[in-house]
Amino acid sequence: MSKIKKKRNNGLALIAGLVITGIVLAAGLAWVDGVTAAKLPGRLFWPLSRMLAFVCIGLVVAQAIDDTGWTRTLGALAAPVFRFANLGTRCSAAFTAAFFSGVSANAMLLDFYKENQITRPQLFLTNFINQFPAYFLHLPMTFFIVVPLTRTAGLLYFLLTFLATCVRTFLFVLFGHFFVGAQISGTKVVDDVQAGEAQGISKKKTPLMQSLKKKLPARFTRVVAFVIPVYTVVFVLTAAGAFDAIETFMTRFAVQTFVPAQSLSVVVLSFASEFTAGFAAAGALMDAGTITVKQTVIALLLGNIIAFPIRAIRHQLPRYMGIFSPGMGLSMLLMGQGFRVASIIFVGFVYWIVG
Repeated sequence: MSKIKKKRNNGLALIAGLVITGIVLAAGLAWVDGVTAAKLPGRLFWPLSRMLAFVCIGLVVAQAIDDTGWTRTLGALAAPVFRFANLGTRCSAAFTAAFFSGVSANAMLLDFYKENQITRPQLFLTNFINQFPAYFLHLPMTFFIVVPLTRTAGLLYFLLTFLATCVRTFLFVLFGHFFVGAQISGTKVVDDVQAGEAQGISKKKTPLMQSLKKKLPARFTRVVAFVIPVYTVVFVLTAAGAFDAIETFMTRFAVQTFVPAQSLSVVVLSFASEFTAGFAAAGALMDAGTITVKQTVIALLLGNIIAFPIRAIRHQLPRYMGIFSPGMGLSMLLMGQGFRVASIIFVGFVYWIVG
């Protein structure tokens, strides 16, 4: 596809995105009580601007890592594991970058994929493995909120969610070792994976500023074309109570089906409504002797299973659909959350049996 055609397509996508945004926003202002002109600056425009700013920074960092030759250096840190998983040093570099910025890691993966340096299975699998570094991004803040409130139960909760992360990461690596290698056998990519591309993975072809001027505007325009309308749709649906209704339905179903005790229901409902509230409710009930540590841990895990996928879709979907294509971003996010939920159910079941 020529550069002129790409620019034209990006321009048309941006116009279409802004038109959709205008229609959705007008509908929200007309029919949704929670959407008012007074709330738009603080609830929509400022969070959206902040998100786009972080996405732009992530794209710049990803481009800088590639153009300055740091891909090889970062990739060496986890190279043995990624070589075993048939993912190679490029995917290993994205994994390392994910400890600092998920946006940069995803932007790097997309660049590698578009340049035919990694395959689609490698792209998806590395994104799933990057849930491991993502676990640590928010850990310091949440840990020092949760543990004082729930003490032993909070520590067990973090231990189990960390074990769930380790379990699915291990399974992803095994899947890559046994299945991804067979899919890419005989292609150029397999040479990169197994030989480590000894001649140099990232070569500085152009100065960084020149590369940014050449690539960043088109990439950022494409991101904006998808992020703005998707974020606006999510904002209007949130204001209309759509996500709250889904969480309430799932929570009540889980409480009635799996957690019949009234005290445990309080924990699950509180967790689903607000992150800190669930742990506060759990701590209060434990202090009163109403529920045991084991019951609290199970209730918190159940609240996590119900609440976090909805929150991930609400907050991460615009970013995923903006960086990747809408279809790829949606499927990647849903699959990733599905694997996350399955792993938590597994460790929770084991804890319930042996705990």
